Amino acid sequence: METLNDNRLIVSASPHVRSQETVASIMWTVVAALIPAVLFSIWQFGVKAALVYAFCIGGAVGCEYAIQKLRGVEVTIDDGSAFLTGLLMAMCLPPGLPWFMCLFGAVMAIAVAKHTMGGLGYNVFNPAHVGRAALLASWPVAMTSWTTMPSVLDGVTSATPLGILKQQGFEQVVAVFGNSGNLLQAMFFGTRNGSIGETSTVLLLLGGLFLIYRGIINWHVPVSMIGTVGILAFFISGQGVTGALFHMMAGGLVIGAFFMATDMVTIPITVKGQVIFGVGAGLLVMLIRTVGGYPEGVCYSILLMNCVTPMIDRFVQPKRFGVGGERA
Repeated sequence: METLNDNRLIVSASPHVRSQETVASIMWTVVAALIPAVLFSIWQFGVKAALVYAFCIGGAVGCEYAIQKLRGVEVTIDDGSAFLTGLLMAMCLPPGLPWFMCLFGAVMAIAVAKHTMGGLGYNVFNPAHVGRAALLASWPVAMTSWTTMPSVLDGVTSATPLGILKQQGFEQVVAVFGNSGNLLQAMFFGTRNGSIGETSTVLLLLGGLFLIYRGIINWHVPVSMIGTVGILAFFISGQGVTGALFHMMAGGLVIGAFFMATDMVTIPITVKGQVIFGVGAGLLVMLIRTVGGYPEGVCYSILLMNCVTPMIDRFVQPKRFGVGGERA
């Protein structure tokens, strides 16, 4: 409602609170927050990482364009949503993944996870993780095959730290890097094997903090998710603080917690619901890592929590004003 100078009361349609933010500004801001980690990964893994980015992003944007043309709706590839989906999916893939697998994952992310549910804003699951999950189910060997890092540590085994942990135990993980200090340093700065965009914890943290500062995301989901993993790892890893720090920086936890679990379409609306979402995702990560046969669990934990987001929203929704309280 607006009050004019002559005291007339004008009733207008919502929303009454206006913002300069648009879908495009939000998406491209998230892309900007990821650029340092992307550049580091290209330096770390070389041309093969750049090709994975190119095919995933090109496939996602091309698929979105084709679907919107076929549907006869406005083409919105310039809003950055398809670009961001392809970028995030690429960051969660091994270096050197064949081009046709990259395109397959992009189609699954855009065509299946996004447009079969109505397009942007209607998807139930995080599209980038749907693409990754489809690739893991279709080509499990290729998705779990790792190569050494030519620009950083030529002598380091091609397995990821979580893969070594699952197969040989924590002692072998430490032995590969010489000592626990070297291990944690490698996990923090990114001089280790893994998916191309998930290795540098510090750059991903800086990107996530930038998004929190800009108000694009809030801290509740990433802090509750990463914190839950750290607390559980402290007690069940047998390595105390070292084990907790290792699990918090290992795999795709940081990129998943800051850039995927915070997807505003697929997480609960309320702060309480988002904390529940983050804690549940963290519990699932540690359950999969410690009990399951797969060394990593971030992708599936987020997708599983996406399934229960409507239920969380239902049980933690705020009471309507004037309803539920005792009468005086």
